[in-house]
Amino acid sequence: MVKQHSVYLDKDRCTGCTDCIKRCPTEAIRVRNKKAVIIDERCIDCGMCIKVCKNMAKKAKADDVSIINQYKVKIAIPAPSLYTQFKGIHNVNKILMALKDIGFDEVIEVAKGAELVTEKTKEYIKNNSRKQPIISSACPAVVKVVQSRFPTLIPNILPLLSPKEITGRMTRTHFLDKGYKDEDIGVFFISPCAAKITNSRYPTLIEKSEVDGVISIKDIYKSMVKAIKKNDHHYEHLRLSSNRGMFWAAPGGEVSASKTINYVAVDGIENVIRILEMIEDNELNNVEYVECLACTGGCLGGPLTVENPFVSRCRMDKLSRYHKNHPETRDIHFVLESLDYAWEKPLKPKEVLRLDEDISEAIKKMEELERIYQELPKINCGSCGSPTCKALAEDIVLKNANIEDCIFMLRKEVGQLAERMVELAEKLPRSIKE
Repeated sequence: MVKQHSVYLDKDRCTGCTDCIKRCPTEAIRVRNKKAVIIDERCIDCGMCIKVCKNMAKKAKADDVSIINQYKVKIAIPAPSLYTQFKGIHNVNKILMALKDIGFDEVIEVAKGAELVTEKTKEYIKNNSRKQPIISSACPAVVKVVQSRFPTLIPNILPLLSPKEITGRMTRTHFLDKGYKDEDIGVFFISPCAAKITNSRYPTLIEKSEVDGVISIKDIYKSMVKAIKKNDHHYEHLRLSSNRGMFWAAPGGEVSASKTINYVAVDGIENVIRILEMIEDNELNNVEYVECLACTGGCLGGPLTVENPFVSRCRMDKLSRYHKNHPETRDIHFVLESLDYAWEKPLKPKEVLRLDEDISEAIKKMEELERIYQELPKINCGSCGSPTCKALAEDIVLKNANIEDCIFMLRKEVGQLAERMVELAEKLPRSIKE
């Protein structure tokens, strides 16, 4: 099976500390032979492991900024979370100008694409006759959670492309109309997020992404700080979007932009999972729309950002106040009439690890799993290298672990062995007894 993930492990930096296995929301990590191991079938590229790893052993495979030099015209499409990474900057234009200074020819904000998706979302909610609540499709990590853990909720997912993809489409169309060849146009997403790297490289809902590369905010941060300081008083008016699109990066920003009244906005993957469980149990049928963001603080808390998400939220509020008093934006005539917002392919359940392909064998293994689990101490310490006792029981059934990997079970066996040795010592043959 070809790996289709951006999150990976740097084994040289990994110490096998087990921090990541306890925080992974899909139990996609184990520690074996003093190193973490990522189970590809379970990974949703949320980047939680990147955030919690103190050794920086978990990383995301973003593109190097030098990739832009492969194209004649280089366009950056920055996520709005980029704007909040810089101390003391209240004018978005300074940040957009810095992107041009580090090598891009043009900057088209993803916040502009977010505004367009907002209008389509409003139309969909108004005309939707399917079951509610509708679940936002903007966060690819959330979509993967639904595919793997809540497949019955797939019909609830909003069938519209993300602001990133819409911005990429309208940007490419604009430059094609200006006479550029398709192969000369390079569209690069400036990302706060590992999951968006993955769904740009390996799209599942469209045939091909219009994004040619994804560059991490972390990777260009220092270069941008220098560029901002250099041109502090000299910048172009590059802003295209309003505050409405910018706030998509923060929790509640999407529903606020669409003026949805009956909604739930949730951030943080553990909280998202709890809300999805409630939807699955028909506890939120009276809610119209659910905005779900995997990262705490929304995209402001993405694993590829630099700043603390709560500091970022304060900065976004300051940016908003500044641009409320300085609402000027430039006008680019994008051809939007032919822009397709819909998925090209259906969203399908994600195949997860099975106990066995044969259903009868799978049932037997499930019974064995439950028996082993009942023997374990159920304290979920993670010392065995599996995130929970239940996960260890599954690993044992799949022959990826032994029950002695549990230190409590090992201690119990050693104790029983010691007692047996004492018993045997008392039964020595008379010929050698003293």
